[in-house]
Amino acid sequence: MERFILLALLATLGTWMVTALGAATVVFFKSPDPKAMNGMMGFASGVMIAASFWSLLQPAIDRAEANGALPAWLVVTMGFLLGAVFMWASDKAVCWASRRADSSGGLPNERLNRIILLVLSITIHNIPEGMAVGVAFGALGRGGDAETLMGAVSIAVGIGLQNFPEGAAVSLPLRREGCSRRRSFLLGQASGMVEPVAGVLGAALVVRMEAVLPYALAFAAGAMILVAVHELIPECQRSRNVHPYFATMGIVSGFAAMMLLDVMLG
Repeated sequence: MERFILLALLATLGTWMVTALGAATVVFFKSPDPKAMNGMMGFASGVMIAASFWSLLQPAIDRAEANGALPAWLVVTMGFLLGAVFMWASDKAVCWASRRADSSGGLPNERLNRIILLVLSITIHNIPEGMAVGVAFGALGRGGDAETLMGAVSIAVGIGLQNFPEGAAVSLPLRREGCSRRRSFLLGQASGMVEPVAGVLGAALVVRMEAVLPYALAFAAGAMILVAVHELIPECQRSRNVHPYFATMGIVSGFAAMMLLDVMLG
């Protein structure tokens, strides 16, 4: 069982490294190419949407039906909604902290507060992403096959892809706030450090508690769908007036690539 936890750790260390690569753009560029970033975010959102069903929800349904303690539709719906609500609550907590900081007035260090809120928002956002990877790899310890393995790898790749612009989204604004390039990079990559921790916790949970697996898979799917629909897709569509279908085709391509892999292996 420990080897599946180790796989989850390695995978989330990989997603953390991609975050660091994104943060490293602050060393070389004042700002990355918006078109390329939009295409990457679109592709990542397509991968995450497809992976949410084939690699998380469908296995969750199968596991819930096999357990038979509760109706599969109830188990998966509860887990899915809990994952979405967790992400929503995390976002609300950051927004509340931001409004409180803005309304307090006369703060001794407003720049520091903006930096903390920026890093905190991305860090909280990364927790369920790390859990999604960990749960996917932890499921291998419960009789997973080659299809399950490929699904877990695809989830890690999808999250890793969207971590690249996230790393840049932290380090570049920090640089504009007046931080040095070195500090901007360190804080940008640090926002992804929670993913290995969350990944190991998620994998350990499902490896040792089989009854939790359907809920955990559906939870991860709910979190991923909310991230893709609420954050990645609107963000990648910002320049649609200039490039109407570029990001959209990135979404379609990511979904198609993930669907192709799952159907071929299925």
